[in-house]
Amino acid sequence: MDRPGTGRPTGSRLARTARLAALPAAFAGRTAVGIGKRLGGRPAEAVAAQVQQRTAEQLFATLGQLKGGAMKVGQAMSAMEAALPEQLAGPYREALVRLQDAAPAMPTAMVHRQLDHAFPDGWRQLLRDLDDRPVAAASVGQVHRATWSDGTPVAVKVQYPGAGEALVADLGMMQKVAPVVQTAMPGLDARQLLAELRARLVEEVDYAHEADAQTAFADAYRDDPDIAVPDVLAVEENVLVSRWMDGTPLSRVIADGSQDDRDRAGLLLVRLFASAPVRARRVHGDPHPGNFRLLPDGRLGVLDFGATEALPDGWPPRLGPLLAAGRDRDAGALHRIAASAGLLRADAVAPAALLALLDPYLQPLRSPAYAFTRAWMQEQTRLASDPFSAASRTQRRLTIPPRHLLLQRVAVGMTGVLCSLGASVAVDAEIRRWLPGYDAPCDTAPRAGRGPADAATFPEE
Repeated sequence: MDRPGTGRPTGSRLARTARLAALPAAFAGRTAVGIGKRLGGRPAEAVAAQVQQRTAEQLFATLGQLKGGAMKVGQAMSAMEAALPEQLAGPYREALVRLQDAAPAMPTAMVHRQLDHAFPDGWRQLLRDLDDRPVAAASVGQVHRATWSDGTPVAVKVQYPGAGEALVADLGMMQKVAPVVQTAMPGLDARQLLAELRARLVEEVDYAHEADAQTAFADAYRDDPDIAVPDVLAVEENVLVSRWMDGTPLSRVIADGSQDDRDRAGLLLVRLFASAPVRARRVHGDPHPGNFRLLPDGRLGVLDFGATEALPDGWPPRLGPLLAAGRDRDAGALHRIAASAGLLRADAVAPAALLALLDPYLQPLRSPAYAFTRAWMQEQTRLASDPFSAASRTQRRLTIPPRHLLLQRVAVGMTGVLCSLGASVAVDAEIRRWLPGYDAPCDTAPRAGRGPADAATFPEE
């Protein structure tokens, strides 16, 4: 077994399972101690907060150390930092920012072995001045700075040995520690998050797949005044070489950026999300802050394309009219479009109940600029996490096609980042610009009833 701090993800299922299995055991111990403290007279709220804080600290430390799928879960959680209750957000924030940008590094000799394997004819002629100190580390690889053979500054992403095996080991075990994740992040649907990540993570080990996606984005946004995507210069099995991109990590903008920078970053995040299916025919599927930089020229630098989804026909045609109906609080049209798209059974959810569920999330569409706040996100999380609330009952009756879960997760994650930024963003204008049908009158939407065209709009698996 590799020792903690060596930088190599623990490869064996037994070893990785042992570390993750320690989480529920420690959580049970803390809970027992907490019960004792309550019996000794300490207030229940104070005891619960202490248990939650210590659980989160251990959870984030373990996920970061294990890398692989376990750390990816932590990064997905970190995008939702704004949903934490304010009295607990402070102690978590530092650990969450660490997960967004860094993890224990691979030893230098291991990095060189990976490069030897990727470039058997000699990598030192291609990658001059390689800095052995990683500048970033993430779930399946870490990044080093170097100079390409033609003098171009480059970022060299090197995959951890055994990353694929680590993913397989993690994804099974993480399901078993879902209650611990739920305790650390109240309001997060941990099991749904883990199921969604399970369906996507294996693609992230395939650097050739990532290079194709990154190239599609780079071509779509080349010379764009707002979005910057670095070109891929080489990809060889477990190594991906891209142009270097300077800038301020979004996690730092969240921590201490000016309001102008926060608003600029928020606007460009929304612009990327809304425009990518139109321009690149894909959606960037990983909105955690470690994947973005605010560049000195004001552009948003976009990194890490391991999690993307192809949308060859762009946005689903009914999405624009659906959002327009919700924006205008037209419950009948909203219900009609959702039913015709197969998102619900018309007799299972009343129009008023559907509008009540979605209404808070449609607020950003009803003003020239919407100010996202942590308080707003916390309130929506509280309502969504109450199993007895009307919103939860309605949510359980929806039937979102599995292939659209990524779009839903990206939208929720991006909203969490906007709230962490505290950004004011003209969301309505961006949606108007990029979503077909958003300006169409609601009464032009098809009536309920599934025909071939309806089924093709939100295809189910």
